[in-house]
Amino acid sequence: MSEWKQETYRYPASRIVEVAKALSSDVRVRILEALGEKSMSVGQLAEVLGVAQPTVSINVQMLEQADLVVSSQGANREKICAVTCRSIFLELPTRPGEGLQRIEEIHMPIGMFSHCSIEPTCGMAARDGSLIGSPDDPRAFYMPERTEAALLWFSGAGYVEYYFANPMPPGAALDELRLRAELCSEAPSFNSNWPSDISLIINDLPVGTWTSPADFGDRKGKLTPERWRSGSEYGLLTEWRITGSGSQVNGQDASPTTIGDLELSFNRPIRVRFEVSRDAAHPNGMNLFGSGFGDHPQDIVLSFVRNHEGA
Repeated sequence: MSEWKQETYRYPASRIVEVAKALSSDVRVRILEALGEKSMSVGQLAEVLGVAQPTVSINVQMLEQADLVVSSQGANREKICAVTCRSIFLELPTRPGEGLQRIEEIHMPIGMFSHCSIEPTCGMAARDGSLIGSPDDPRAFYMPERTEAALLWFSGAGYVEYYFANPMPPGAALDELRLRAELCSEAPSFNSNWPSDISLIINDLPVGTWTSPADFGDRKGKLTPERWRSGSEYGLLTEWRITGSGSQVNGQDASPTTIGDLELSFNRPIRVRFEVSRDAAHPNGMNLFGSGFGDHPQDIVLSFVRNHEGA
């Protein structure tokens, strides 16, 4: 993969924050060091660095987003990683708004919810597959250890709500708000035919309802720890988008709620709620997967997409 490598990569002012975040972790810097002379698979990086493979996958993804690393698929379907350059050049902003990325993202750990309404059966698990608190005890959702959750679940109706900061400065117009999360239904053990209506609500306004088809446990989740033997293994990556003309779920029209209806303000939190309503046609609970569980190395991602002019 040496054809990807160049001596210097030039970053515009709008990508300074993205690159700085990518370089702000000791693990990510060590990955770049390890890839300095040759390409390596994610498994090889984990062995060289002495770090768990899911952790390497997450950090490689952040380096890819900053264009510091590129990947390809190896002979055994392994992800092969290589650095893109030997040095970088950053252009500092010279006028207001120039330093903003077109897309600003906030990654919220799933255990950092601010409010919840949970009834048994329910529970949370840490990245190593160990339980947080006692299973089927809603009090666990109020324990400080909840912040370490990599999987949370509840059956029937309920919700978890998160407070996101608004990273946009006053006057910065947004084209879209996007939210991605890995989710599925919640059944005893698991069930391949167990639909559940999972709704996204932002600032008390309905954004759209996604019907999960199942509680997936037919195979091991790609990131799910071996220690975990309790049924639910992975979910489906689901995306809600709110624009000036309405809201969508996975590209399908879902709600008339527009980005203007949300009344976003730079000095007020954005309240994001995942809810299974008691009035839903399929009130069959929810599993919410974090970066160390399931198939996707991410927590909840809220993306702010501004217009090109940054007005």
